[in-house]
Amino acid sequence: MKNFMISLKRILGNKNTITILCVLAIVLIIFFGYNYRINQATRPITVPYAKVEIQPRTQVTEDMIGYVEIPSVMMQSNLITNANDVVNLYANYNTVIPAGSLFYKSTLVQWSQMPDSAWADIPDGYTVVSLNVNTETTYGNSIFPGNYIDLYYTSTDSSGKLIVGKLIESIEVLAVKDSSGNHVFENSSKLGTPSSLIFAVPEDMHLLLRKASYLSGQIFPVPRNAEYSNNPGATIVSSEYLENFILSQTVILPEQAANSGVGTTN
Repeated sequence: MKNFMISLKRILGNKNTITILCVLAIVLIIFFGYNYRINQATRPITVPYAKVEIQPRTQVTEDMIGYVEIPSVMMQSNLITNANDVVNLYANYNTVIPAGSLFYKSTLVQWSQMPDSAWADIPDGYTVVSLNVNTETTYGNSIFPGNYIDLYYTSTDSSGKLIVGKLIESIEVLAVKDSSGNHVFENSSKLGTPSSLIFAVPEDMHLLLRKASYLSGQIFPVPRNAEYSNNPGATIVSSEYLENFILSQTVILPEQAANSGVGTTN
C-alpha cells in the first residue's frame, strides 16, 4: 500500500499527467453534458392537436381533439399542452384553427372573453351604424370586412323627379353579419346570407344617415377597387345637395341642458 501511495504521488506530481487527466475530465463533462441536453431537447411530450378544422367562435369539444408527441425543443410559451385547457373553450373571433394544428393560448378564449371584430378599432367620436343589405346589394357577397365603400342615396324631389347620388365616401366596413348576428365570412366552408353591413362614421354623418333612413329614400353601398381600400381617403359627405335635401325634411332638436329643471319641483 505504501508503495502504491508513493507511485500515485509521483504520477500526480507529473505536470504532463495532470494535463492529460484534466483534458479527459473536460472531454467527459462535454460529452455527458451534450448528451443530456440532446436527450432533454428530444424528449417527447404528448400535446393535443385539432383533428378537424375549427372555425372562429366554435366551441372545442373532445371529439375535435387528437394527441401527438412532439420533441421538447418545439415547446413554446404559448403552446397548450393539457387537453383540459382546450376543451369547452372557443376559437377566437379572428382565428381559424387548421386540421392538424397544435393549440395556442392566443387562439382560444372563454365565451365571456369573446370580442367582436366589429367593435375592435372604432375611433373616438365615431358612431356605429348598421345598414340593412342582402346578397344583391352586397354584389353577391362581394363586400368584405376591411373594404372601403361609398354610400349612395336615392329619392324623389318635390316635383317627383328621381334623385341619385353619392352621399358619403370612403367608409370602412367593420363587419358583414347575417340575420342571426353571425359574421358572414367567419365560416370559410359555408357563407351566410348578408343582412347588415356594420361600419362607423363621425356622429354628424351618423345623424345624417339616420335621418335619411327614416325618409322615403334608400341608402345603398357601392364597392370600389382594391386600390380604393388600400389607400383610403377621409370619410366625408360627398354631396352638399343631398345633405341639404335630407336636412330640409327633418327638424333639428335643440340640446337641452342637464340642469334645465325639467322634471323638478320647487
